[in-house]
Amino acid sequence: MLMTSDPTDNIASHSFRSAFIGYFIAKELKADADKVLKMCLLHDIEEVRTGDHNWVHRRYVKIFDDEVRAQQLNNFAGAEELIKISDEYAERKTMEAKIAKDADLLDEIFLLREYARQGNKEAEFWLEPGDKDGNQQIKHMSTDLAKQIAKEAKKQNPNVWWFNLWTPNKRK
Repeated sequence: MLMTSDPTDNIASHSFRSAFIGYFIAKELKADADKVLKMCLLHDIEEVRTGDHNWVHRRYVKIFDDEVRAQQLNNFAGAEELIKISDEYAERKTMEAKIAKDADLLDEIFLLREYARQGNKEAEFWLEPGDKDGNQQIKHMSTDLAKQIAKEAKKQNPNVWWFNLWTPNKRK
């Protein structure tokens, strides 16, 4: 457990970030970016009701993700399409589902890098290689592009993206 008090670390923020990551990877790999976007927005929807159960919790608790998802979506227009897309994501057989999962894992790496940079030792632990094959998140990725992004992200300061945004000049 990371034990943070970060109010921005929630399902909505994670799904939003994953959606953008997935969209850009899908565009780059010429996959159906709109489908990936939907998958990323839906991929953790059941956690709104069940909470985010880590691998320790899942040893002892059975989560009925399909049932929760169906109950959340069934009364809405387009529910059938969203459930179908969600099922496709869960099966991880299509390129779009693999990209969406890679986006999920990349966002986890980005967040861990941000926390590690702030001094969170648990985040540093989760970024360490899990075995001889490397980082546990990278090991579960499907696309070479996502693996490449993850490896680069681990080398860089996670705050570098905004360094060039600051300006001493006043806007007119």
